[in-house]
Amino acid sequence: MSKLKKQLPKAKITHTPVLLGEVLDLLKPAAVGNKPASQSVMVDGTCGEGGHAEAFLSRYANLILLCVDADKEQIESARRRLKKYGSRVELFTMWFSDFFSDYHAYNRKLPDRILLDLGISRFHYEKSGRGFSFQRDEYLDMRISKELKQTAYDIVNKAVEQELVNILREYGEERFAYAIARAICRERKSKPVRTSVQLAQIVSNAVPRQSSKRRIHPATKTFQALRIAVNGELNELEKGLAAGFTLLKKGGRFAVISFHSLEDRIVKRFFKSKNKSCTCPPEWPICQCRGEKELILLTKKPITPGDTEVRANPAARSAKLRVVEKCA
Repeated sequence: MSKLKKQLPKAKITHTPVLLGEVLDLLKPAAVGNKPASQSVMVDGTCGEGGHAEAFLSRYANLILLCVDADKEQIESARRRLKKYGSRVELFTMWFSDFFSDYHAYNRKLPDRILLDLGISRFHYEKSGRGFSFQRDEYLDMRISKELKQTAYDIVNKAVEQELVNILREYGEERFAYAIARAICRERKSKPVRTSVQLAQIVSNAVPRQSSKRRIHPATKTFQALRIAVNGELNELEKGLAAGFTLLKKGGRFAVISFHSLEDRIVKRFFKSKNKSCTCPPEWPICQCRGEKELILLTKKPITPGDTEVRANPAARSAKLRVVEKCA
């Protein structure tokens, strides 16, 4: 068995980190005078295969990097990739909101830098076999972490029609939610909807033909909605932003890369609320927060990829980077 393992090729890295140059520049370790600070701590809350992490570790020798991801397969890929950096990197298989909430249990210095690269990597679409892509005929799983109990198959085949409508509208902003939900319920009466290709065909048939000229595939929003529902992504983001910002050292920086309007809206709203002189609830008669801003917006508007990056990596086209600095 050990001989066989030695003969097996290493898994090929499939994901290309987006906005890498911009992230490296905006999250570089803080300097003390003309010298870099000693042992700056950074948390990569969505490490994936370790693309951003490797770039930081190779460029900044004083950096300690804590890599977090809910996907065990991704973490193992990152472990192999980052092994050469030894004790400068630690890896954790868990959701980033839980990591931030439990951070003090790990007895680590407060982080100076936090990065969240949201969304789904090419690995999930091309190599995971979990039905994230309608271009591959795979079982409808869509779980980022296999510890989750509910799959996309469960939602598609067990949710009542109105629940499906709500999911498609809220998480996919799908204008044809009723027609798609109705078609799914009609199909599953005769046989279960098991695979990604089967679901994509149902959605394509349900969407009116005049809308078929849309720039994206008719099933794109449905697959996004189901994936978000399965993994609780928006709730995870809201909890993670709050817990991570509380944890961040004063003067530290927090960067988030989002890939669709629902994520970006949450990030924008959170950072904007912390950028106000008074963050008390409007119903409070007297200010309790001392009227001080909690952060500085380093990116007034989100940074987006340039044409060169989009041509080299089309998946980057919808990326938006927002970066803030916690007030000292």
